[in-house]
Amino acid sequence: QVGLVESGGGWVQPGGSLRVACAVSGSTFSVGWYRQPPGLQREWVASIQSYGGAFYADSVKGRFTISRDNAKNMVYLQMSSLKPEDTAVYFCNDVYNPQPWGQGTRVTVSS
Repeated sequence: QVGLVESGGGWVQPGGSLRVACAVSGSTFSVGWYRQPPGLQREWVASIQSYGGAFYADSVKGRFTISRDNAKNMVYLQMSSLKPEDTAVYFCNDVYNPQPWGQGTRVTVSS
């Protein structure tokens, strides 16, 4: 059984940076970050394999960086050059063995 808990959201002005974190318990090959903007469907943002290979949605490529610390069982999403359209609840999940969605962490980008 895999457990994932998100943290680190908050409010930031456009152009700012924020890092969200995912605490992972259990073994996973690939962990992904997803987001659900207000009134819209959840979408994939980025994922990282156990060996470090990372993949990004076009909408965040060059602005977001996903990383993992296997020693601490943590996966991070560093978000930079944030835009109002990045406002969403951010979730993490096991890409190939999806678990029930957690509560996520809310990120609000506004002036």
